[in-house]
Amino acid sequence: MRTDCIICGQRDLSKNTVGINKKLLGEDIENFYCMDCLAEYLGCTVEELLEKIEEFKEEGCKLFE
Repeated sequence: MRTDCIICGQRDLSKNTVGINKKLLGEDIENFYCMDCLAEYLGCTVEELLEKIEEFKEEGCKLFE
């Protein structure tokens, strides 16, 4: 399934981007953000989101590659 950013329209969001959306906003969300728009929405940096992705991967979370 192709997933695009609800704000800027960036196409084909990566599995990790979709995963961090689901992890932080809820498994059942239907609208997704690209990394830049998600960081702005949450009031953090893209780097912080990338660090969280790595933490979740290390914990074995299946939402990430």
